[in-house]
Amino acid sequence: MSVAPQTLAQKLIARAAGKDEVRPGEIVNCLVDLAMFHDSSGPRRLQPMLQALGASVWDTSKIVLVMDHYVPERDEESRRIVRIARDWARDQHLPHVYDSQGICHVVVPQHGHIRPGMFCVGGDSHSPTGGAFGAYMFGIGSTEMLGVVVTGEIWLRVPGTIRMQWDGRLAPGVVAKDMMLHMIGRFGMNGGRYQAVEFCGDAVRALSMAERMTLSNMSAELGAQAGLIAPDETTMQWLAATGAPPVDIAALHTDEEAIDAPSCETHRFEAAALEPYVAAPHSPANARGVGHFQGTPVDVAYIGACTGAKLDDLRAAAQLLRGRRVAPGVRLMVAPASLKDQEAAREEGVLQVLTDAGAQLFPTACGACAGYGETLGDDTTVISSTARNFRGRMGSPTAQVYLASPYTVAASALRGVITDPRELMRELAP
Repeated sequence: MSVAPQTLAQKLIARAAGKDEVRPGEIVNCLVDLAMFHDSSGPRRLQPMLQALGASVWDTSKIVLVMDHYVPERDEESRRIVRIARDWARDQHLPHVYDSQGICHVVVPQHGHIRPGMFCVGGDSHSPTGGAFGAYMFGIGSTEMLGVVVTGEIWLRVPGTIRMQWDGRLAPGVVAKDMMLHMIGRFGMNGGRYQAVEFCGDAVRALSMAERMTLSNMSAELGAQAGLIAPDETTMQWLAATGAPPVDIAALHTDEEAIDAPSCETHRFEAAALEPYVAAPHSPANARGVGHFQGTPVDVAYIGACTGAKLDDLRAAAQLLRGRRVAPGVRLMVAPASLKDQEAAREEGVLQVLTDAGAQLFPTACGACAGYGETLGDDTTVISSTARNFRGRMGSPTAQVYLASPYTVAASALRGVITDPRELMRELAP
């Protein structure tokens, strides 16, 4: 019997369900290849439930634990939470634990844990980051994670697919963060309708893995269950660099015949026409072109989080900040997404450029993005490379947080007002 045309999402779910094909709307039981959680979502919630059930972990080799939310510990409560995670990891003999190495959504793929074809779950809403590698990955709550940790399985209603096709090439100074803010501004935070969003087209294929991770990560802000990108040579080069084993990716794409199915819709965008985007307080959906906010004074510029402080992001900021100083009265905060990215930035001289420009360096952790550590004070206006700007998320509920790309954050830090980074790039042109 021939197999019906399938989207990438359907192929990934069918593999996990042990089936040749699946249909949108069908409920299937899937075997989990990887379960990831961190100090906030993991042991402190799972341990008491496991003890109450008298249950054990199904396969420790398929669990990755990252300490990134409450590190470095600043008070007794954070010390308690992190201690629970460390003790549980030791008691369970977990082989994959990353303590204070950076943000889970960056650290886990940097160590080769996420590969094309896998079916993964994460105890964090930004777990769709794994979709950048051609894996089906989505976020779940603690009760669902308990079921996964004990059984290694989870049920799923097969989603439809929404294809976001970006044709052409992005202009200099315009990056994946701008693409996402544009899509969220257009479709809203429920635009993904908890379906599988697939990013495709020439502009997506031209992105680095770090930029693809930003797209997939922020599919959560778009309201999608998963944010997928078909794996290609760029994916394979990244995996080879991490030491991950080779994977056959030949079939990991959406079949041409599946594109016209009723359960698959396509939206097309012209990448060359996109300008830098900014999202106003207090929602990523309040996104418009940077010109609508040009000249808004800022007190703080924050380059951090899993969507805005990877090596590519730090390089982008340094490109504008090299040989310059931030505007008087502006505080530039930089929290690299992982120790690996921080050390690479140090070796390249990128960190030196940032600190010479006046940046303060913060730990490689979730930090202010998760409302922990050095957070924002009252009545502060901030331009940030984070994924969310909900009221009070980064500190005081009176703080006004604007979201933008690292390019736009850096340009705004230099001018002291929200600034189109292309203006400064024109000044740098020979």
